[in-house]
Amino acid sequence: MSKTLALILSLALILGLGACASAPAPAPTEAPEAEPTAAPEEAPADSADGTARVMVLNGTTGFGMAQFMSDEAEGRTVPTFDFSVETDASTVTAALVSGSCDIAALPTNAAAALYNKTQGGVCLLALNTLGVLYLVVNGETVTVDSLDDLAGMTVYVPAQNPLFLTRALCEKAGVDVTLDDTYAQPADLRTALASGEVDAAVLPEPMVTIACAKNDKLTVALDLTEQWDAVFPADSLVQGCVVARTQFVQDHPELITSFLERCGASIEYLTEHPAEAAAMIAETGVFADAAVAEKAIPNCNVCFITGAEMKEDMDEFLTILAGVAPESIGGAVPDDGFYYGLD
Repeated sequence: MSKTLALILSLALILGLGACASAPAPAPTEAPEAEPTAAPEEAPADSADGTARVMVLNGTTGFGMAQFMSDEAEGRTVPTFDFSVETDASTVTAALVSGSCDIAALPTNAAAALYNKTQGGVCLLALNTLGVLYLVVNGETVTVDSLDDLAGMTVYVPAQNPLFLTRALCEKAGVDVTLDDTYAQPADLRTALASGEVDAAVLPEPMVTIACAKNDKLTVALDLTEQWDAVFPADSLVQGCVVARTQFVQDHPELITSFLERCGASIEYLTEHPAEAAAMIAETGVFADAAVAEKAIPNCNVCFITGAEMKEDMDEFLTILAGVAPESIGGAVPDDGFYYGLD
């Protein structure tokens, strides 16, 4: 009996180790998030009821989906997409890995890293945000008219995506500047800038609008998208995107088609009706303050790019990042399997 029991326990241990070895790796994160939690051992069942589970991040990458989300929430269309708003990109990447999310908005570098880490487990559906970074300075103590003026300065930058982009830009322009990511969270850096703790910072919208509203000494010195386009291929700065689980795309092509049509229409609505869209942004929880959202929308560079143009822009951007911080995209520029709709 003891020999039989020992054999059973040994087999159980071997099987358990095998299961651990084959579990998906934790998804990479977009700053300033911590490492994502491990995926559950048993992923939730696929959306067999015809509903796709969609996660968006609060802030700019979710702005364009506000009307889409509002229609679903108010029952103006047949509910097909179950939306949730998240504050941490690592939560979203972990949900994609585990299968508890089907479609998600993510920073572009996080999407590429997730594709590499999951060996093709996600694919890129569309780009939804171009460059949204700005250099904001205390106008009483700092004067910056060009990137060259940053030489010898310390500029505070949120970690990960903004840090990588700013580093790439300064290195390409040949500017020797110290980039400090002590304030990893954009909200924390916004607070430090508005309170006068720092004099120069790179921030995304809508954090720029909030900081400047709290401190009238602050001024937007540089639009980093304009600076990027001056030294890199134009329109190659792409910061936000929408991805989906590859298996879900294969199993539910009709839902993906519907999602892209409605996502594109929602982004168009945002650009044509910013006041109404800003109200929806607040109502759906994408961003709390409708007035701030409305003021920030013109500077958020929301877009809707798919297919071959999406691949061209994304490939250029990821190639640039690979030369500065290859770890930020998972070690390599993704192959053509990353891109949806190239056929």
